[in-house]
Amino acid sequence: MNESILITGANIGLGKEAARQLALKKETKKVILFCRNQTKAELAKKDLEEQTGKTFFEIVIGDVSDANSVRKAVEKIKEPIDAIILNAGGMVGKTASQGTSSGMNNLAATNILGHVVLVDELLKQDKLKKVVLFVSAEAVPGVKSLGMKPVSMKTSSVEEFAAVLDGSYFGKKFDVIQAYGYVKYVGTMWTLSMARKYPHLKFVVISPGNTKGTLAPDNLPPPMRFMLKYVMMPIVFPLMGGMVHKLEVGVKRFVDGISDERYKRGVFYASKEGKLSGDMVDQSTFFTDLKNTTFQDNADKAIHRFIK
Repeated sequence: MNESILITGANIGLGKEAARQLALKKETKKVILFCRNQTKAELAKKDLEEQTGKTFFEIVIGDVSDANSVRKAVEKIKEPIDAIILNAGGMVGKTASQGTSSGMNNLAATNILGHVVLVDELLKQDKLKKVVLFVSAEAVPGVKSLGMKPVSMKTSSVEEFAAVLDGSYFGKKFDVIQAYGYVKYVGTMWTLSMARKYPHLKFVVISPGNTKGTLAPDNLPPPMRFMLKYVMMPIVFPLMGGMVHKLEVGVKRFVDGISDERYKRGVFYASKEGKLSGDMVDQSTFFTDLKNTTFQDNADKAIHRFIK
């Protein structure tokens, strides 16, 4: 049982809904809302208390794109945490390709940098007890029916992973949707590497699938945002079947992922091949690079090149 859970990006969307669902589980005694903005975090906390009738929500302020901000946040966490959901991230909009002080581009820093630092620091201080869930996406294995190509790296070497993280891998044309899949691949492989290094902890990767009510469309360029919000999501995906589901359904994947024994450590679970919703399956059954332990460790090494 997970009595205490920390969720990054918990003031809105998937993170906030995860906090709500977890608060309603009888074993939950504390939910930590790890957020970047104090005002938004307080508004989310108030709303969650009203929705659930629970008063055990706590706020920790930290910016997952800034390693030092995360380290300071960890110092405020006094008691051990049973489970962490590394949810913050997304496509981050127009600033995705911009560099950060870490050397990573903003897309990679927001999805990976602070999450790795958070886990590293909690482990150092013996504040992490049971589960780490990294949020990934079907963009990694791809979805053929949508023309979404699977991640395809030449070597998955440390250098190639590092090039994804600093953006040089993509050259002058930075396609945020393509880059998002590659960044999630790096984070996924890091998580699978950690599962082998820390066998007493459950490191698991889960995709929420194509979920209504998330902020993803708002982070895209205007033409793509219009197509996704007003054509694909409400019309095309429902007609195709297996391509979209409600927010509550997508988030239940996280809740089940950290507590249900069906979901094993060291596995990336997402929709069946070619789908974006429905039952979850082990992605390595059709995307075999996930099984390569050298690739996993190379991702870990590449990420730590940017962590001072």
